[in-house]
Amino acid sequence: MARWTATDIPPQHGRTAVVTGTGGLGFEDALALARSGADVILAGRNARKGADAVARILEGAPQATIRFELLDLASLKSIAGFAERLGRVRRSIDILINNAGVMVPPRREETEDGFELQFGTNFLGHFALTGRLLPLLRNGSAPRVVTLSSIAARGGSINFDDPNAKRGYKAMPAYSQSKLACLMFALELERRSRRNGWGISSIAAHPGIARTDLLLNAPGRFSLERIMRTLLPFVFQPVAQGALPTLFAATAPEAEGGAYYGPDRMAEVRGHPAVASMPDAALDEAAASRLWRLAEELTGVSFSAAPAEPVNLV
Repeated sequence: MARWTATDIPPQHGRTAVVTGTGGLGFEDALALARSGADVILAGRNARKGADAVARILEGAPQATIRFELLDLASLKSIAGFAERLGRVRRSIDILINNAGVMVPPRREETEDGFELQFGTNFLGHFALTGRLLPLLRNGSAPRVVTLSSIAARGGSINFDDPNAKRGYKAMPAYSQSKLACLMFALELERRSRRNGWGISSIAAHPGIARTDLLLNAPGRFSLERIMRTLLPFVFQPVAQGALPTLFAATAPEAEGGAYYGPDRMAEVRGHPAVASMPDAALDEAAASRLWRLAEELTGVSFSAAPAEPVNLV
């Protein structure tokens, strides 16, 4: 995969891709997939931003097939509604990119369902979305689910006694927990897909450090993110570069289920796609199984209950 770029994406004609997040990495993912011929559904919580993203993509790729769908990952009701709408008009999904996220809000906030915002959006929201879309994914052609983690996962741990930080909230540890959970989810989904014959390749990726909206909107005049942007601008790679590990995981023939991809330079901060280092905590299969059970309990979404065929087909 030496110096793999978006020009190496194989033709995606006939494939349907769902990408969460309308700005930053999500926008770049959708743009690259649309340019490669995929039928792209860009999902986000802000209709105005979604329409603007679609318009910008069509400006750069007039022949693209892309549309926006409303999806709020901080709402289980919105996730269920999104999946139901897709089930009415789609028989299959070939690529799901679990990209959208929230990063280090200074004060503890909650999702519509009472989860800590980062854990609820970054992990539980995408867990529920993937489970709801499982019937469509199982009908896909060589389907792939790519879930975004972060180098912050290296310092993460899962607080099973207080996953929603009700007894004490610190922004960065909560973010690291959510991204470690995303990585553990990706690996456990691959194991369960193999065990149950779902036929889905589950792959994790991280962007290194890119100039995304998450960092640009980081709170606090003296936050670590803003200080780094001021003093170490060379660390931050362009967002299109940061999207490459995700696009590699989603499209490259050599990308493997259960693998983890990130940039190849400066301790995985920037560069081209390569196999990323896996935090030890992510390899704890017992903890991953426990996390899966917790997510099912909190979201009410059970993958084992998903039928082999979507209920609503046209």
